Amino acid sequence: MRIKRLGVVAIAIAAVGALTLSGCSSNAGADNGIITTNGTEPQMSLIPTNTTEVGGGKIITSIFAGLVSYSASGEIQDEVAQSIESDDATNWTVTLNDGWTFTNDEPVTASSFVDAWNYGALSTNAQGSSYFFDNIVGYSDVSNMADDPTGATDKDTGEVLQVAAPLAETMSGLTVVDDTTFTVELAGSEADWPLRLGYSAYSPLPSVAFEDMDAFGQNPIGNGPYMLASADSWQHDVQIDLLTNPNYAGVRTPKNNGLTIIFYASFDAAYAAVQGGDLDVLDAIPEAALASYQSDFPDTFVNEPAAVFQAFNMPYYLEHWSGEEGKLRRAAVSMAIDRAEITDVVFQGTRTPATDFTSPVIDGYSDSLKGSEVLEYNPEEAVAKWAEADAISPYTGTFDIAYNADGPHQVWVDAVVNSVKNTLGIAAVGKPYPTFAAALEDRDAQALTGATRAGWQADYPSLYNFLAPLYQTGAGSNYEGYSSVEFDTLLKEGAAASSVEDATAKYVQAQEVLLQDLPTIPLWYQNTSGVWSDSVSNVEFGWDSVPMYHEITKG
Repeated sequence: MRIKRLGVVAIAIAAVGALTLSGCSSNAGADNGIITTNGTEPQMSLIPTNTTEVGGGKIITSIFAGLVSYSASGEIQDEVAQSIESDDATNWTVTLNDGWTFTNDEPVTASSFVDAWNYGALSTNAQGSSYFFDNIVGYSDVSNMADDPTGATDKDTGEVLQVAAPLAETMSGLTVVDDTTFTVELAGSEADWPLRLGYSAYSPLPSVAFEDMDAFGQNPIGNGPYMLASADSWQHDVQIDLLTNPNYAGVRTPKNNGLTIIFYASFDAAYAAVQGGDLDVLDAIPEAALASYQSDFPDTFVNEPAAVFQAFNMPYYLEHWSGEEGKLRRAAVSMAIDRAEITDVVFQGTRTPATDFTSPVIDGYSDSLKGSEVLEYNPEEAVAKWAEADAISPYTGTFDIAYNADGPHQVWVDAVVNSVKNTLGIAAVGKPYPTFAAALEDRDAQALTGATRAGWQADYPSLYNFLAPLYQTGAGSNYEGYSSVEFDTLLKEGAAASSVEDATAKYVQAQEVLLQDLPTIPLWYQNTSGVWSDSVSNVEFGWDSVPMYHEITKG
């Protein structure tokens, strides 16, 4: 009962979205050296430790500079850091370069980093990236809650009232030595710890941020290559305007005058804007243009591997999707999907069927994990496993996959649900949400009725980054509630390994646990695919598929 190739092609041809713009002026930045590019409305306010999605991440990385940043190929390069040194891979000394300032002229000091990291880790601040600090000594004290007397008494019983509070306000492993030096004590040795420090969660914050973090997130003050053009630069659901920061002192000095990031309602609209000369750079291709983008833009396109993984998740809180029944159904659905046909026909070779949970461009990637046959199209075995699950508890209802309609997802979701429907003989449909933020809200609230699209664009070039944020118990992006002691243990052992080789071996074992449990159904690796107009030059895409905005020139 294979999905028919003709059916997939028909879906691809039919999927032409409405060419509707969220709202922006045409020819934005045409003559003033401002680069126009696409983006999505950030889910949260622009606070580095609470921005965990791509739309906000593009902006945060542009307006903040951390200790290090990443080159186009994923190599770390010093930014604010002069050096990051350790004799034992556990105790680190960070020395800052002099002369860095935020755009309000406040100096960037050791406290700017230590205070920001402590804020991000403190449980009462509920930051989405708090787990990025979990390897620092004292994290457990700022993240764990205990009852604490308030000093007040219940008016009826006279009992002292209690409130949940963290055991400490700051991590003991962080110490400010002087304005340009701080030390970090990790819970265990971690030889590649500096590799993660280019991620936006490790950005510094000016002192004004702590006066009113919510207000700061609407008009952030950074130290990066760009800055907000004005106090009202962020026009919600429309665009955000950034100008170059004249005081920026790092390795990403812009060769343009700024960025206008436009929040299009669809990638079809953004693609039409590039064709019409109203957009300079587009970092994705809508499905309807996959067969034509190279001829539409013969000299200004890219199609190359990137650190982007695509999948969909089944929440454990839904009936039929936990325990032994859930394992059987997850395996059945996975083997019901013809990934090779979908990537070939729908994506025109701009995707590669997944064999693991990471990316081929990351050191340590494997295409021969034990148990990876569950990712191969096997309709007979899929039907058999579904029947085993039905013997435990009969399945009724419709299988659906939620996705955000403001991204290029409808075509592949339709192809996947058709493959599942045709193979397993069940009702299956796509469930669109108008925006990525709306889709995340239901994930966060555990209000899904079925599966959900679940892509991951790496924060830093490491196998660990593809695993810990998504599947570690309680991790910030583990929305569907997966928990495995075996997986968590292997992950921690890998992070504490004394060599990259030993760490990789543990991460391989951890992925083999994931292949048994399938908290996510891996689909394919996404290439960097994009186009740009002939009004810009020096367009290069980074290892994570994001354009190197600072390198782009105009005119």
